[in-house]
Amino acid sequence: MERQICMEEVSDGRLYGINDMVKADCHDCAGCSACCQGMGSSILLDPLDIFRLSQHLNRTFEGLLEDKIELNVVDGVILPNLKMQEDTERCVFLDETGRCSVHAFRPGICRIFPLGRIYENHSFQYFLQVNECKNTSRSKIKVKKWIDTPDYRKNEQFITDWHYYLKGLQKLAENTQDGGLRKEISMYVLNTFYLQAYDPAEDFYSQFGHRLSLARSNFRRQV
Repeated sequence: MERQICMEEVSDGRLYGINDMVKADCHDCAGCSACCQGMGSSILLDPLDIFRLSQHLNRTFEGLLEDKIELNVVDGVILPNLKMQEDTERCVFLDETGRCSVHAFRPGICRIFPLGRIYENHSFQYFLQVNECKNTSRSKIKVKKWIDTPDYRKNEQFITDWHYYLKGLQKLAENTQDGGLRKEISMYVLNTFYLQAYDPAEDFYSQFGHRLSLARSNFRRQV
């Protein structure tokens, strides 16, 4: 979901690279779970998020849809997001002690918080969201350490490729009056990148890259 924001209002005015120090370390959150509550449908899940959740929870995409994730239209394309508990608006993965039960394989949006990403020139940088985290005693930490993502360069390329591919499809879906085409786009994205299981024994990024190449060929005129 692309947000129109004023950087001066939401950030400290700086952009951060992977080796920069940023005041984001929440000290294991110290029992706080404010960012895991009341998030609605905003925690979007990319194919890597679903791959990790499916692998560690031993569930298919359809299995996750039973009670962990849901589908919503985002800028014209149907995408999955984390589900909130209906009665409390707490994340379904938040346990009774207020801790994340999937922390080791948490989604990318959760992993980088309170950082956000800003995309430009087919790349991205990070910014610190100064109004989102309730912890007022954060410490400086290197961005790379905070994100704690193996194979970072592969991950960086994946994030970039997915963002711009999806952005192209969303632009097409929003600009067309053809309801059939919008449905075709959404079903293609869901089937190609989410419903078709990835082989856990193989490198995720290689599998994704192969699917993306085929997808770009199928929608070459639009993306």
